[in-house]
Amino acid sequence: MNAIPEAAHGSLAGSGRSFGYHGAVCDFKRRLIEVTLHQMRGNRTHTARALGLQRTYLLRLIRELGVAAPPPQQRPRRAIVG
Repeated sequence: MNAIPEAAHGSLAGSGRSFGYHGAVCDFKRRLIEVTLHQMRGNRTHTARALGLQRTYLLRLIRELGVAAPPPQQRPRRAIVG
């Protein structure tokens, strides 16, 4: 008899996907970064600050975890008056 509940094995109900502990942690990190990036309108520096991470470490996590990061918003350019 298996005393460990199904949820503890990392199976996501209804999704058909199965994660172990590390997979579940990676999935949580990916979702947290995606949500925070969205809230910060794609600004990676502000996202890193909000999550308490170094910006370079956040960039590595984005790459390693395959985060669906929105492109950073471009700053409006000023017209050069001559």
